[in-house]
Amino acid sequence: MKYYTIIPAHNEEAFMGVTLESLAAQTILPAKAVVVNDNSTDRTAAIVQEFAAKYPWISLVNKDSQAIHLPGSKVIQAFNAGYATVDEEYDIIVKLDADLILPPDYFETVLDAFKADEKVGMAGGFAYIEKNGNWVIENLTDKDHIRGAFKAYRKDLFKQMGGLRTAMGWDTADELIAKFYDWKVVTIERLKVKHLKPTGANYNKAARYKQGEAFYTLGYGFVITAIAGAKLAMRKKKPLLFVDYINGFLKAKREGKALLVSAEQAKFIRKYRWKKMKQKLF
Repeated sequence: MKYYTIIPAHNEEAFMGVTLESLAAQTILPAKAVVVNDNSTDRTAAIVQEFAAKYPWISLVNKDSQAIHLPGSKVIQAFNAGYATVDEEYDIIVKLDADLILPPDYFETVLDAFKADEKVGMAGGFAYIEKNGNWVIENLTDKDHIRGAFKAYRKDLFKQMGGLRTAMGWDTADELIAKFYDWKVVTIERLKVKHLKPTGANYNKAARYKQGEAFYTLGYGFVITAIAGAKLAMRKKKPLLFVDYINGFLKAKREGKALLVSAEQAKFIRKYRWKKMKQKLF
């Protein structure tokens, strides 16, 4: 199977080279790896060019955008700019962050998962972060969820769901939409990806309500948002974030924000979320 990777990058000179070295060390190389230099002011582009000179499957795309880092929209706009430059001769399309160290057999294993079952629409490993000298799982989400830092999609699913949503919550919306269309989302626990920069490290104060807005635009409704928000705030060990999540949800509702999913999909998502919650309770 042929896979393409697209890597949005904004001021990633500290990690860009490590990420590309990790990609170049894969037992099965990507047919194409497009790095989107999203308005960087450091050496990100120069580092990519150095690697592109060595590896013909690496290319650089420069994109101008606002410097402000709002979760979701900025990174997916950069992803889309990279996707626009590739052909459709791929089987698997991958969105990668620019701050990762992948195990050498990462994509060989992921491709095996796609080959083993034609209903697998998405596959990936688990994120680990360094803590006190040890690499520990980045425990922000359930183990049936693939982190947005390394998403691999079967082409048919990617096309069916209309690509990725340009808003926070895109990496939850994609999995819920996949399930709506009866695709499988496969997580591979033995694939440990080192995530060099903690999730949300670049978020600013303007982003604090975005998680609550994401819950709203996923069609969760207030009760599911309250439960999910409380759970996430406790996982982050910042209970007061719950207030921001609720305020973000209510603000999005007042403003009539557009949903990331259709009404039919939102109904499915609420039913699915309730089912998952009941399974954990009983």
